[in-house]
Amino acid sequence: MIRLLLAAATATVLSLAATKFVIELLVRNHIGQPIRDDGPEGHVTKAGTPTMGGVAIVAGATFGYVVSDLSGGIYTRSGIFVMLAIIGGGAVGLLDDWIKVVRERNLGLNKRAKMLGLLVVAVGFAVLMVQFTDIDTTLSFTRWDSVGWDMGKVLWTLWAALLIVGSANAVNLTDGLDGLAAGSAVFSFAAFVLIAFWKFTPSAEIGGAEPFYDVNHALDLAVVAAAMLGGCLGFLWWNAPPAQIFMGDTGSLAIGVGLAALALSTNTALLLPILGGLYVIETVSVILQIGRFQLNGKRFFRMAPIHHHFELGGWPETWVIIRFWMLHGFCVAIGLGLFYADWIAAGGGS
Repeated sequence: MIRLLLAAATATVLSLAATKFVIELLVRNHIGQPIRDDGPEGHVTKAGTPTMGGVAIVAGATFGYVVSDLSGGIYTRSGIFVMLAIIGGGAVGLLDDWIKVVRERNLGLNKRAKMLGLLVVAVGFAVLMVQFTDIDTTLSFTRWDSVGWDMGKVLWTLWAALLIVGSANAVNLTDGLDGLAAGSAVFSFAAFVLIAFWKFTPSAEIGGAEPFYDVNHALDLAVVAAAMLGGCLGFLWWNAPPAQIFMGDTGSLAIGVGLAALALSTNTALLLPILGGLYVIETVSVILQIGRFQLNGKRFFRMAPIHHHFELGGWPETWVIIRFWMLHGFCVAIGLGLFYADWIAAGGGS
């Protein structure tokens, strides 16, 4: 428990301070975020706002994870690999953000280059997990035997890559309003702190077998989640509306990769769409919008992702943000409830 608190507190403080430093540095050098021309009119005033604030999230989380060992904890391969994946996702986003500000256009890496970068990170993480940890390759919802289909190393690697890339892009689509992505990420990472900690708690043995929820290195994974929670929380202080800085792709890709990597590492991959409910809704809205437009030239929404639909419908930005936070919190609560019910049914904590 001390490691969790130390990781979260350290990451929060460092992210809080680092974000302020990044704001001052970028303002001094006149580096700001270009805004898409076809967006809501109110967003025009945000042009020039410092971006790439995700650097502070990743730096804070990484430092928080490293410092947590001072309390007597042990680094594990699983925890290190998840942290490296987060850093990798952030690096891809940082390159994308840098190209945007240098060209002074809301276009960074092209789709193929960004996808390739994410695939390298995703496949690299999956290969490291199957080769150097005892990760279970069974498709899972709340625990390793919840579905019962052992995918094997090759198919699991492909599945992991798909989940990581999809999650990264989903969070990236959600990052369109002040504090929306950072605030919702706090809920999701908090959920993984609890899930990983519960999995670390000994479960009752059933039929003489090993405890169902005995995930090796689960405590270290909880520390990673706590560090990312703290990183997002510290950043949110400056990113809350009206935002003084944007996280950019640096932050959104790191968050998306981190959530998927934690889900895969804790054997809760199929639970991720519920714990990341808002990101799924935002992504589906874009798919529906594009699909219908290509089919008959009409649109489902005034603008996609769906948060812009409500803005154009007259909702103030803060209404959309807070209500979407509430919606996401509800999804996370459902996900935690499903996990906890199954955990208790399998003898969790006994």
